[in-house]
Amino acid sequence: MPRTRTASRARRSLSDIRTVAVLAAAGLLLTGCTAAGKAGGSDSAKSSGDAAVKVGLVYSRTGLLADYGKQYRDGFMAGLDYATHGTGKVAGHRIEVTEQDDAGDPGKAVSAAKNLIGKGYKVLAGTTDSGVALQMAPLAAQNKVLYISGPAATDAVTGINDYTFRSGRQSYQDILTAGTMLGDARGKKVTVLAQDSTFGQANVAAVQAVLGGKGAKVGSVLAPPSATDLTPFARQVKAGGPDLVFVAWAGSTAPALWTALDQQGVLGAAKVVTGLAGTASYPVFGAAGSKVSFLAHYFPGAGGGNAVEKAMLDAVREDGGKPDLFTPDGFTAAQMVVRAVEKGGAIDTAAMVKALEDWSFDGVKGASRVRGEDHALLQPMFTARLKGTGKAAVPELVGTEQLDAVAPPVRPSAG
Repeated sequence: MPRTRTASRARRSLSDIRTVAVLAAAGLLLTGCTAAGKAGGSDSAKSSGDAAVKVGLVYSRTGLLADYGKQYRDGFMAGLDYATHGTGKVAGHRIEVTEQDDAGDPGKAVSAAKNLIGKGYKVLAGTTDSGVALQMAPLAAQNKVLYISGPAATDAVTGINDYTFRSGRQSYQDILTAGTMLGDARGKKVTVLAQDSTFGQANVAAVQAVLGGKGAKVGSVLAPPSATDLTPFARQVKAGGPDLVFVAWAGSTAPALWTALDQQGVLGAAKVVTGLAGTASYPVFGAAGSKVSFLAHYFPGAGGGNAVEKAMLDAVREDGGKPDLFTPDGFTAAQMVVRAVEKGGAIDTAAMVKALEDWSFDGVKGASRVRGEDHALLQPMFTARLKGTGKAAVPELVGTEQLDAVAPPVRPSAG
């Protein structure tokens, strides 16, 4: 059953509200009463008065990606509280959130979305799985509702249509970050080790486009998502003699993968780069962790302790949650929803879209921008290493790549 929640939290003290208001003004997250007077006076905002804006949050509350879904959901609620100054309202409109579990199943996601759209919802957000996002995006365009995808990393979401945005990074940004660790790519041999899935195939395509475009010879080793014995795939990688191995892996077989790579000598034979996943994944690397170079979408502290990151960390922890890899994706999505309603009103989806295009704002990770041409979310990316092993393993920031340095190529909207 769906769960509905009004974003306002009465527990926030007056001093907290004043503090957030100052941060919001400084960070251009909201422009407060002045902006409402300018843009909030649009016909759509006036005609809908103080009606609630109902937001459908469709994400993996259960299923293989449930941990990621929880991170996203926790971040969304914290971001909504932050961006509305603890009031749960923007431009006179209450923001109400209805949660729907897609369990990582595109069919369930589409069914949930259709149900919400049928009830008049103009804003949908969420989506942990790339395959789900690719089914949700066309639905948004067909029904002219605003859709803000979450952690789904496939590049195909960018520019897919005029109504779809993203609140997380995309695979191309991962690869650009990894490329900074290869140096001159010309003549280098790169192998992508991934699962044969939408996510894995998107990473292969991104590596071919980015590093192949810079002169690297790119190949791939793809394992069935159901495979549990990964030793044959590790051997295949080593036999290819790559200079760099890019590992794109998700799910419960990760410990077996890293054990196989270590036992087969892959980690000592080539530079191995992978994305730094959530905190629960740190122990799975074991002794192999110190031999791996990490590109990082996010880990707590990567943002350098900026005011927005601090607000997210404090709010999630206060609610009993644990900030992690995809918490910023939810937080950013909430910022985008508030921006869309503040500038575009409650019922005019076209105005909401326009409000988000070319919007620059201070996010959890730092200065960020929604690119108008294709709705890519330009944002900083990080490189990191793991210190310690097992439960004592913690990430350490190596470097920060600013948003323009890791911006994917423009992908014009399909309409």
